[in-house]
Amino acid sequence: MNEEYDVIVLGTGLTECILSGIMSVNGKKVLHMDRNPYYGGESASITPLEDLYKRFKIPGAPPSSMGRGRDWNVDLIPKFLMANGQLVKMLLYTEVTRYLDFKVTEGSFVYKGGKIYKVPSTEAEALASSLMGLFEKRRFRKFLVYVANFDENDARTFEGVDPKKTAMREVYKKFDLGQDVIDFTGHALALYRTDDYLDQPCSETINRIKLYSESLARYGKSPYLYPLYGLGELPQGFARLSAIYGGTYMLNKPIEEIIVQNGKVIGVKSEGEIARCKQLICDPSYVKDRVEKVGQVIRVICILSHPIKNTNDTCVCVLI
Repeated sequence: MNEEYDVIVLGTGLTECILSGIMSVNGKKVLHMDRNPYYGGESASITPLEDLYKRFKIPGAPPSSMGRGRDWNVDLIPKFLMANGQLVKMLLYTEVTRYLDFKVTEGSFVYKGGKIYKVPSTEAEALASSLMGLFEKRRFRKFLVYVANFDENDARTFEGVDPKKTAMREVYKKFDLGQDVIDFTGHALALYRTDDYLDQPCSETINRIKLYSESLARYGKSPYLYPLYGLGELPQGFARLSAIYGGTYMLNKPIEEIIVQNGKVIGVKSEGEIARCKQLICDPSYVKDRVEKVGQVIRVICILSHPIKNTNDTCVCVLI
């Protein structure tokens, strides 16, 4: 470890692993360390189930009805991949896909007014859906056709909309879409968490809906992919890529100090040894004195013993 590296990376979250993978491929000498005994940092997949119990300080062992602990991978921060999104393109480009198996989710559902509805994934489903009335469906279809043909580099597709200036609210008005359809489009297709987007220029929202439609077109059932053995597979895939190109990995390494000289990072101290570097990349948890907390997300992990009602007994789905 007492060597000089081009780059030292601390933390094995997805971002850190992608960067160390790409840097190794580009011929840089990389040392990658994590204080945890597993890959993935904050977004790890915890296995076996006993470790999940320990992590959340749940007393006792998992009941025998839950099967073998080794068969479980529980994602701490579950996220779906858009089938036609940037991350999938990057996985294909770097050929990290050869280390992974994916599963297409079986459907997307919306919970609204105490009921669960399927987000239509085909034209036939859209026409049969009870999410909106008949005339609304026609208007919505017109809107989707407009989105599909929309091209930021071709003003003929704008139909009087300025992608940089027109607010999304105005675009909905142009197609005379009702509040229910607006809610559904903004939160189930464009995947916004709040309604702030309504008053922002429409190009970002139109591109998000376009991405949803194109991702859906790839596999037909739903636009989302999920790694078969949990999201922890993604950082490990990039870690393998880095290792093939000579990157060095060390898990379970406590980081004692980041050494700074004349305002520049020159190395990292761990277990009494110093590794020198020209550049340091790390997740915020390694430099707590240099980051400021601006918000937080509350997550809940529920382990169910049955499929959710009204989802056609689906095992893998997204519910909004």
